[in-house]
Amino acid sequence: MKHKDGKPYQSDKSSWKVPVALAVVVLCGLSFYLGGIFYSDRERYVTEEASKAVDTPMGTATGPIQIKAVSFPECDAEYQDYTPCTDPKRWHKYGRHRLAFLERHCPPSFERQECLVPPPDGYKSPIRWPKSRNECWYRNVPYDWINKQKSNQHWLKKEGEKFLFPGGGTMFPNGVGAYVDLMQDLIPQMKDGTIRTAIDTGCGVASWGGDLLDRGILTVSLAPRDNHQAQVQFALERGIPAILGIISTQRLPFPSNSFDMAHCSRCLIPWTEFGGVYLLEIHRILRPGGFWVLSGPPVNYQHRWRGWNTTIEEQKSDYDKLQELLTSMCFKLFNKKNDIAVWQKLSDNNCYKKLDNPDNYPSKCDDGTEPDSAWYTPLRPCVVVPNPSAKKLKLDSLPKWPERLHVAPERVSDVRGGSAGAFKHDDGKWKARAKHYKKLLPAIGTDKIRNVMDMNTLYGGFAAAVVDDPLWVMNVVSSYAPNTLPVVYDRGLIGTLHDWCEAFSTYPRTYDLLHLDGLFSAESHRCEMKYVLLEMDRILRPNGYAIIRESSYFVDAIATMAKGTRWSCHKEETEYSVEKEKILICQKKLWYSKQNS
Repeated sequence: MKHKDGKPYQSDKSSWKVPVALAVVVLCGLSFYLGGIFYSDRERYVTEEASKAVDTPMGTATGPIQIKAVSFPECDAEYQDYTPCTDPKRWHKYGRHRLAFLERHCPPSFERQECLVPPPDGYKSPIRWPKSRNECWYRNVPYDWINKQKSNQHWLKKEGEKFLFPGGGTMFPNGVGAYVDLMQDLIPQMKDGTIRTAIDTGCGVASWGGDLLDRGILTVSLAPRDNHQAQVQFALERGIPAILGIISTQRLPFPSNSFDMAHCSRCLIPWTEFGGVYLLEIHRILRPGGFWVLSGPPVNYQHRWRGWNTTIEEQKSDYDKLQELLTSMCFKLFNKKNDIAVWQKLSDNNCYKKLDNPDNYPSKCDDGTEPDSAWYTPLRPCVVVPNPSAKKLKLDSLPKWPERLHVAPERVSDVRGGSAGAFKHDDGKWKARAKHYKKLLPAIGTDKIRNVMDMNTLYGGFAAAVVDDPLWVMNVVSSYAPNTLPVVYDRGLIGTLHDWCEAFSTYPRTYDLLHLDGLFSAESHRCEMKYVLLEMDRILRPNGYAIIRESSYFVDAIATMAKGTRWSCHKEETEYSVEKEKILICQKKLWYSKQNS
């Protein structure tokens, strides 16, 4: 130890007794002072009219947690479209290189908003599915930039109080239906249940993903929050799966070998730049035998180059570079017609063996990074090689949809404690639970609920149990839990990795139903309960529901705190009336900011 002046203490006993005693006194005082700060900070959120704390049985460490009533204020009206981890107000703090400022950058704890995000002035309950696919209320997403800038491409148009979605796009002027019809002619596997999951990078207003829903293909539509203002918000308002995201410097929050198909329709991603690192990420998340579809430059450069403000020589060079790069990472040109080109990720291990040559670029990834590690994991300029021993990972080895939904995937054995038996048990358990949920909340299965999130799934059991209802489920696997997301994708469902100590990558008011099973029991040691509830309130639509399945230790505390979010909740028994576990059914009320008219 040293004095403040940097001189060392003497080692003789007579000289160190007083300093040590003094240090103990100082540390005790400092602890008391910091404890007071912490306590006073905590008490700021407790109302004067705090209701009686939940009783804890005397001498019982496992009794209900004590929580006083809280009251959260309204956020300012300017926060109506607040996305904490992709906030435009914070973009200037981050680099422009590779558009890294558009990635997730969550605010530090001292900048977190501890308030309720208000809806826009004039907000109405969203139009119900399937009508919502073609129209939404203007006041719910009051952003006109796309309408003005893309009016000639028919992404959307404003008529009276509504936005209408004609199904147009940059590369499909004849409508998205005709565009997908041509794509199906090029990829017959889209018609017979072989292809089930897809990702659309740079999705616009998600018309492509919306059209595929009727064809039995479930798409994650992906776009950043950029000058288009609200692409993902439009998609979710329409009832189409979407999340905020961009391929930049970090991996996308999906495991390797997940999607059956990936799509880019003039999404302006510079695929051949930076060593092809963006294409390498597409390669990682696409399963062996999966398809990558590109429409727009430089495809069909022979007939299109004049409209692209370039020369035919430049476009030919770009196409040759793209083809060479795709070949080097084990893609083959599968089919091509007009403006659409289709490549297939090879499932033949002979191609990947060539990557062992040190002179090849890109090389095989051998840095020890897990192929499925995808939460704040940097992109690497190397090829993630599919596991050659995984025989049922290939697209043509999976059962076709819908059979694959209830067949135990091969990758379930990669999960600790996972097995075909455990999968089958989980599948049956959720059928019983979903049946019970529908008794408690009859809105499930009706047009009142469309966008659903299972906030901490295992194998996607809840989503599988309600698959025949007119809804879709975003399955979320905690970045701190065993990574079971590969199993979710193998059975033909969609999902993402996430850490619930942070905000989710979506706009406010984008989900009709949030379901969580033991999330607070699993994460309360890391994530403060009030922040999780505030985030749930942010992403839940007014009049939307939450099904909170929790231990008796947490359920009363959650109910108490939920009053501060203006939710109405009632406690119910589980399907087997287990004393240690209860169910909260909550509904978020519709309210308007006092600052609006």
